[in-house]
Amino acid sequence: MFKRIFTNAKNRLQGIVANRLLVAIFIIIVLFVILIGRLFVLQIVNGQEYLDGFTMQIQKTKNTGGTRGNIYDRNGKIIAYNELAYSVTIEDNGEYDSLVDFNKELNATIQTTMEIVERNGDVVINNFGIILDAANNYKFVATNDTQLLRFIADVYGKTYIEDLSEEQQNSTADDIMKYLCTNEQYGYGINMKKMDKAQVLKLVNVRYAISLNSFQKYIETTIAEDVSKETVAEIMENMSHLQGVDIKEESLRRYNEPYAFASVIGYTGGISQEEYNEMEKDEQKRYFLTDEIGKSGLEAELETYLKGESGSVKLFVDNEGKIVETAETKEAKAGNDVHLTLDLDLQVAAYNVLEQEVAGVLLSRLRNILDYDRESVEDASELIVPIGDAYDALVSNDVLSIRHMTEEGAGATEVEVNGIFEGKKAEVLGAIEALLRDPGAASYEGSSEEVKAYLNHITDTVLTSRYQILVSSAIDRNDEVYKQWHDEGSVNIYTYLNHAIGKNWIDASKIQAEESTNKYSDSSELYNSLVDYIIQAIDNDNTLNKLVYRYLIKSGAVTGRQLCMILYEQNVLPFDQDQYNRLADSSLGAYDFLRGKIETLSITPGQLALEPCTGSLILTENKTGNVLACVSYPGYDNNRLANTMDSNYYNKLVQDQSTPFYNKVTQEATAPGSTYKPVTAIAALTEGVVDTSTIVNCTGTYEKVNPNPKCWIYPGAHGALNVTGAIAHSCNIFFYEAGYQMSLEPSETGEEQYSSSLGTDTLKKYATQFGLDEVSGLELPESEPKISDEASVPSAIGQGTNNFTTSQLVKYIGGVANRGVVKDLTLLNNVTDTDKNVVKEFDDKEETVVEGVADSSWDSVHQGMEQVIPQNFIAPFASLTSNGITVAGKSGTAQQSKTSADHALFVGFAPAADPEVSFAIRITNGYSSTYAAEVAGDMLSIYYNTKPREEVITGAAKSVSVDSTHND
Repeated sequence: MFKRIFTNAKNRLQGIVANRLLVAIFIIIVLFVILIGRLFVLQIVNGQEYLDGFTMQIQKTKNTGGTRGNIYDRNGKIIAYNELAYSVTIEDNGEYDSLVDFNKELNATIQTTMEIVERNGDVVINNFGIILDAANNYKFVATNDTQLLRFIADVYGKTYIEDLSEEQQNSTADDIMKYLCTNEQYGYGINMKKMDKAQVLKLVNVRYAISLNSFQKYIETTIAEDVSKETVAEIMENMSHLQGVDIKEESLRRYNEPYAFASVIGYTGGISQEEYNEMEKDEQKRYFLTDEIGKSGLEAELETYLKGESGSVKLFVDNEGKIVETAETKEAKAGNDVHLTLDLDLQVAAYNVLEQEVAGVLLSRLRNILDYDRESVEDASELIVPIGDAYDALVSNDVLSIRHMTEEGAGATEVEVNGIFEGKKAEVLGAIEALLRDPGAASYEGSSEEVKAYLNHITDTVLTSRYQILVSSAIDRNDEVYKQWHDEGSVNIYTYLNHAIGKNWIDASKIQAEESTNKYSDSSELYNSLVDYIIQAIDNDNTLNKLVYRYLIKSGAVTGRQLCMILYEQNVLPFDQDQYNRLADSSLGAYDFLRGKIETLSITPGQLALEPCTGSLILTENKTGNVLACVSYPGYDNNRLANTMDSNYYNKLVQDQSTPFYNKVTQEATAPGSTYKPVTAIAALTEGVVDTSTIVNCTGTYEKVNPNPKCWIYPGAHGALNVTGAIAHSCNIFFYEAGYQMSLEPSETGEEQYSSSLGTDTLKKYATQFGLDEVSGLELPESEPKISDEASVPSAIGQGTNNFTTSQLVKYIGGVANRGVVKDLTLLNNVTDTDKNVVKEFDDKEETVVEGVADSSWDSVHQGMEQVIPQNFIAPFASLTSNGITVAGKSGTAQQSKTSADHALFVGFAPAADPEVSFAIRITNGYSSTYAAEVAGDMLSIYYNTKPREEVITGAAKSVSVDSTHND
């Protein structure tokens, strides 16, 4: 029974299972049929429709930089701001089968885009670390070894400079270009033989910029900034076949009055990997490698305040890389605004006043002479500037382009001059090679000045500093032949270089051909290879080219008339057909022409870089230390360096002989000359070595020390003077005596003896209290000051080893004006947010007090400085005096060398009775303090509105006199 029941249950269970399995199989078959049908509909029936509609397949997040804050002057006038402009960009959003295809298609796209940009008068980016020099050779932009090695490391993809191999470290600009163009793994696939160097460089510029994004897809790289509407329209029309190219509206940094403000404001640029790596981890979170950052000046100093907060946008792109939808996930925020203490109008006026004065001084010394021996002049105040130096400066300081003279489209005069140059260059190369190969050639000293210049260039520049073939560290300076060459000039270059080979001063590996594996068999073979190397090197050497031009100009083979005509042919000056024709037929002389252009500032002292060509001016509020004007001349156009830097312009500024990057206010330190005498007066009065009634008789010569120093008025004399009169007349003898008296100490015999160190220590004690032992407080890089530590007697009149910047002098003279309260200087007022709320006040500047000085001492010094003006400088301050504003001042001249004019200085404060402002002015190699005083007078007349502005700022060189100058 039980068996039957079990059997029936089993059969029923099997039936159920069989039926369910059948059902499951049926369901699977149905689902499979549905799936097949659906796939048929998707792929066959509606396949093309879905393919056409396939869009949202790729998602990316794009970072958006926050707008940089503005910079304003004290009155709310804008100095640095942002402006929306159109830029041409490219991003890697294509798919390629191989690196060869990638390079080919990307290069073709970039070249087409560049052609469009340039056809419409716009400029392709030029911020690569290599440029073409005037001789059409590739050249590094980097100005020091660290910058150069960092660039090379970036090219080779090395995180640290130390990771570079020795071969990579020694890469030339040509090596880098070859690597980037042709390397199989990392090169850009550029055929260097099928394009000229300029086109190759432009293409590498863009490709390298793309590579800095590590070739990440969908990250844009700028090809051209601030392009015209014509470029925008043409790019838009052709965008369908320009893979990854787009037009973007970007925020670009702009600067008002760039030349006047560049030395203070600086500029922005793309953040470098090195700058990013140097940041703290928390700070790095604020930046992306596509961000802009302050590179110099206040833009760099105020980066924390000005930097906006980055945002991000989520993007969806189609299968062709085109953006089809955006969804902003985080808004970017603008940076804070910074308000300075500077007055924009005053800053611009100061720049113009300084330029006009420097131009006037230059013109007063310019003479119609081609050549001039500065060594023959006994007194530096009598130095002149020959017009031949001005003609040469047009070439040597790159006002004119040597390279342009060789290019297609050069003007008729350019072609003519280039022909003369080519003939002379061939002659020079032949003569140099003959000298190098002739054992019996003339000694260095027996050669002409021209040949000496070429030989110096070969040994000092080409072989030593540039290519380091003549290894400086290996040379024995006590070697007899070295002395005969370097010190005596009694041997020729053949003897010297052969001797250098024998002494292993020559690095033979650097002149051995790359393909050669054989070492030189003997010294003569090495020498012949060295000569070949030298000739090849100088054949493409722009510095040698400039030397050749110099001697062509000095000899009159290339004339001033020709060079002045080329100023028009190269569009340095707006073309003037009448003047061009008159130059051509010699009815207008080159000397008169160039004088006229300097007079109208069409050609500026900064461009010519002659002496004088530079200067500085700083004007401050006495009670606060706030700086109202801070001018370094010459300036530069920081708009051309901001955003995407113009490497050619940057290199020109670096090479410019007037050193526009060098802030003359905070970085140029010279002896203060007689502007130091108020320090000495306070020290002497406080130490009791003189009092307000002490009389010193000036005879023109001081006889208590040897050699006997002279008064500036010698062979004249000032006669009997007290401290007030000594300051008013700037009498050296009085202050020599003060310095001497501060140097006396008791001896073992009870008699006083002279100790220079005692005197300098005493002077230093007071100079330190006036802040002359430290930087001024300005928020800019500043050279360290130097208080004299030797020769107390000359130190008392600002000589010795005293060395200060203009900013340090104005801080000290402000302390004199404040009767001992010395204020640190500042350029910063406050920071405001986007709602104009003040978020930071810069009112915590330090001050020190000069202790122990009697009121009578301050009175004597102030009275003396007040009398400086009527005693010596009535004319420059006439408008101020007539309006009841009395100025206290102190002039000074600082000697540089016998063959260079003295530096001209003037410091002071106004009004004398209740000082509001202090000032310091230096005209480097400015001959006389009279000229610095004229700048002060013009500057104060604008500040106090005692003259119509148009009478002061004329746009022309100041008319100055050589005869009525002050040389204390």
